[in-house]
Amino acid sequence: MKGIVFTEFMDMVEQGWGMEMVDDLIDATNPASRGAYTSVGTYDLNELVGYVVELSRRLDAPVPALVKAFGVFLAGSFVKKFPVFFASARSTFDVLREVDRHIHVEVRKLYPDAELPVFSYRDVDADTLELIYESTRNLPDLAEGLIEGCAGHFNEILRIERTSVQMEPVPQVVFVITRVA
Repeated sequence: MKGIVFTEFMDMVEQGWGMEMVDDLIDATNPASRGAYTSVGTYDLNELVGYVVELSRRLDAPVPALVKAFGVFLAGSFVKKFPVFFASARSTFDVLREVDRHIHVEVRKLYPDAELPVFSYRDVDADTLELIYESTRNLPDLAEGLIEGCAGHFNEILRIERTSVQMEPVPQVVFVITRVA
């Protein structure tokens, strides 16, 4: 997994629970990287999983809720760090429609070895979008958080329904996203 995900996760932990918590997570999980990440590096996903599980234990919070919260945080970071991806969009749906056609194309230019999820979509009607998420990493909670974070950027209220439709050969989840306001 690309280092930007790790650096952003550590930023979220530091902002939410302090630098001491970051140090505690690193000490408790003893990752191979020793907790030293660069945004362009590539690291083992299991290190991130270890941090989330340990944070869950320390906060007595469910892992899925923490992963989703990280997705919301990550969306906000992406808006700040990559404003070009959001500049011409008028809504969350506009951004979601461009993930594979534009955003991931640009990400691959920067990180040719990145293993990115695949997104496809179908417009159900003017207020409903069906988004299909496929990823060997199987992180639909993160994807849902990213969608919610994007909605927050556009001051939209969305109802998100999620269904796992396939586990083999690649996990696939369908999000039915309805604009409420």
